[in-house]
Amino acid sequence: MTGRFHLALSVADLEASIADYSVKLGLQPECVVPGAYALWRTEALNLSIRVVSNGEAGQLRHLGWEDPDADGIDTTEDVNGMLWERFSASAQRQEIEALRREAVSFRTGTGEPEA
Repeated sequence: MTGRFHLALSVADLEASIADYSVKLGLQPECVVPGAYALWRTEALNLSIRVVSNGEAGQLRHLGWEDPDADGIDTTEDVNGMLWERFSASAQRQEIEALRREAVSFRTGTGEPEA
């Protein structure tokens, strides 16, 4: 499989989680949807966090691969019932923007917000 490994986690407190994972990863998130979601991309990892209010904070939401050759977002379940996704960066961005388009903030590779 080519691309970045994707790990999606549920969190209770977005700001505290952003601060914690930014230290752990050594960089700020590439994308933030205030109050709802954040995304980091390293050379090997695509990590997303999403706020949940159902007591499932700290749990794995799903796994997958960010694959430049993927068409859209494909989902499957493994033999244990775990959801796996395979997607391109552009398909993931479209999904993120659908959360709350006007509030989504993406950063460029320089750490500056996109124009």
